[in-house]
Parts: sequence; structure tokens; C-alpha cells
Amino acid sequence: MNTTSKLIDFINNCPSPYQVVANSKDILTKAGFCEIPFSSRWELLPGGRYFTTPYDTTLFAFTIDDSISDSEKPILHIGAAHTDFPCLRIKPSPELSGKDYLKINIETYGGLILNTWLDRPLSIAGKVSINSGDVYHPDTRIIDFKKPVAIIPNIAIHINKELNKGVELNKQTDMAPIVGMLNDNLSKDNFFMKTLAKHLEVAIEDILDFDLYLYQTSPGTVVGINDEFISSPRLDNLTSVYSLLYGITDGFSSPNETRNAYNTINMIALYDNEEIGSRSKQGADSAIANICLNKIFKSLGYSDTSMYDAIMDGILISADVSHAFHPNHESKNDPTLICELTKGIALKFNSSQKYASDTEALAIAVGLCNMAKIPYQKFANRSDMTGGSTLGSIASKWLPMKTIDLGVPLLAMHSACELMGANDQEYLNRFMKNFFY
Repeated sequence: MNTTSKLIDFINNCPSPYQVVANSKDILTKAGFCEIPFSSRWELLPGGRYFTTPYDTTLFAFTIDDSISDSEKPILHIGAAHTDFPCLRIKPSPELSGKDYLKINIETYGGLILNTWLDRPLSIAGKVSINSGDVYHPDTRIIDFKKPVAIIPNIAIHINKELNKGVELNKQTDMAPIVGMLNDNLSKDNFFMKTLAKHLEVAIEDILDFDLYLYQTSPGTVVGINDEFISSPRLDNLTSVYSLLYGITDGFSSPNETRNAYNTINMIALYDNEEIGSRSKQGADSAIANICLNKIFKSLGYSDTSMYDAIMDGILISADVSHAFHPNHESKNDPTLICELTKGIALKFNSSQKYASDTEALAIAVGLCNMAKIPYQKFANRSDMTGGSTLGSIASKWLPMKTIDLGVPLLAMHSACELMGANDQEYLNRFMKNFFY
């Protein structure tokens, strides 16, 4: 299976951040990484490879070089990405109706392009908490309906003649998905909870809470007369998650000739909630990465001072997608810093620190690209446009390291289906492998 097929397969199996972490754990386990509980005493060994999940949507994985020694400061390389993506989240007490149509009440998560979610078959995935008999330790289930169960139909142009002039969609009234019709088995009061209980094979009253999301079920596919592109949901930011997993697993098993892993701790940090600002215990704007590093360094016999020194001298890669040049909207691009699909990874700049790139880290990234013959492009937004942001600046606030923001260029970012260059994932994978090893 080639890189494109592996990426599409990974994305198809990750309809919510819970499945992203679950599938990441499987990849790491198959690569020989050992899972350790976050809230436990760690006894780490030189040459070891480990992963831990402090929360169901956040994961840290790390390798410890076999030459590691507490007599000298280790080298610290960290790659970070996010497990979440713009989508529709189901509210508590979600049952809605209109005549005999059964609908569910949703809220938007992140800055999604609303109209791209219309007329698409949708399914449901996420996490459900169930009564276990122990009030402080409810049972949790990660679920995926794995079939289309909802749809948000557009209004016909015959009814709204102004439709092609652009319509502002109301998040509360226009975006409610239809899931079925009233019948003898489904009442207006409990149809969703009854369906959820049936899927879980539990009683309705045993369902305590849920964190469920709608996702579009159309799988990713290759597009273009020469198979140049990948069209898929969730390219932002599962392209980066996949590249970090590839880099830290494949590099460990087959280090390259220019191996830089001597006395090195390599770590990937997969955070949640980047799309809504990272301000959560499981997001980049928290102390969770610092706690993880403290446990690693203390287990290996290092002092706090050694850890602080390693952080200050370390390198952080904030891996997230970048905007690509849109041939139908040329005026939206910077006149000189333009990224195109299939032309290599994007190295990102922003003077307001929405991207965290600093000159020394950028020089290192360029050097890695030149060494491994990886095509790269430099990107900045137009000076009169604000653009987006990443977790780079947020994470580097907690980990004051040399930091670079980079990723694959995308078209239709935050659409229900995004577009990337097929070979750009291979370039990003190679970059991460060289960064870690």
C-alpha cells in the first residue's frame, strides 16, 4: 500500500478525535511502542519507545536513544499536531421535530464552511459515558455508527430563487440534520436516545452523557488526470498526525545514515481542541506536555535544570496544514509567498505570531529539506488579511523552544471535503523521519 492509500485509510478510520487516538495507539503498538498509564510511576529505559494517553483525545509518544545518559543534557525534538477538526457536534437532549420529520439539535465545532455539509450523507462517532455502578468511574465507550444516519438537505432553487447569489445559513435553524420519520417505534421525545441505546445495547437510563459528532461518510479519493490530488475530509489535520506517527515509528526501526538521535528524546504530541483555541486540559494551551516531560526526565534520572536546559535548546515542529494558491481566486494570495499543491511542504510565517516560526528554527527546517532533498515552499498570508492560526505559538508558550510551523498546502480548508497534492504527504513523512532520526 502506497503513502496515498495509507493516508486515506487512516483518515477513513478516524471520524472523531477519539478514533484518531485509538488508531494512533494501534499504529504505535504494532511498531513496538509500549503503552504506559499517564497517572503511574514511570520506569523508563534507554532505547525504549513508549506512548501514553492522558485523555481519550490526546496522546504523547516518545523514544529514548540507547545512548541516553544522565551525565549530560539530552537533545529534545518534539513534533505536535491536533486530533480535532471542524465538524458538527450533537447537543444534549438532541431530539427535534418538524411535522413527522425527526431531526437532531447540533452546534458547530470550529470554523467549518457550513454549506459544504449540506446534502452529504452523515454518520455519528464519538464517546458515550454509561452507568457502571461506580459513580466516580463511569463506563466509557468509543463508538462509530459506520453508516449514513443523517443528512442536511438544501432548499430547492425553485423555492429560493436567490440561492445562487449566496445564502447565509443559520447555525441553529438551517443546519439541523434529518435522521428519520416518525413511526410506531420512534417517538418525538426519545428517538435519538432510543437509537443510541440500541446501538450500545444498554438501557436508555444507563446513558449518562455523550460527546458525539457528525461526520461525512464519503471516503477520501484520488483526483486528477494524473492522480495528482487527494480529495478527503479531515485532511486538516490528520495529514500532520499521520506524518508524525510515520516519522517516529519508521525512523526508529530504520534510522537513516545521517542519524541525529544520539542522546536524543524524540516526542510527538497529539493535542485536542486546536480548532477552538486549544484552551482545555487536553489542548496545547495547558501544562500537560510539561507534566509528561517532567515524568520522562525524572524517570531517566535528570534534574529539573537539565530538563529546562533541554527545553530551551530543543526544537518544536508545529505541524498543521497551510493555505494553497487558489487558481480561481488569485487576489486572495500574497504576491510572492505562494504555495501550490504537489510542490512540497509549506514553511509558514506570520509577524503576529499566529505561526510561531523563528529564524533559527526555519533555518533548521530548510537545512533538513535540503539534506533530504525534500521540496519546500514559504508561505505567508496577504498583509491585509488575518488568516488562520495554529497551536505553534500556544505550545511554545509552555515549551519555549525553537519553533517552526509547517505542513502540507490545502485548498478548501475547513470544508467537509478538502484537497491536497498527493505527493505532498510523502514529502511531509520524509521530513518528519529526518527530523526525528
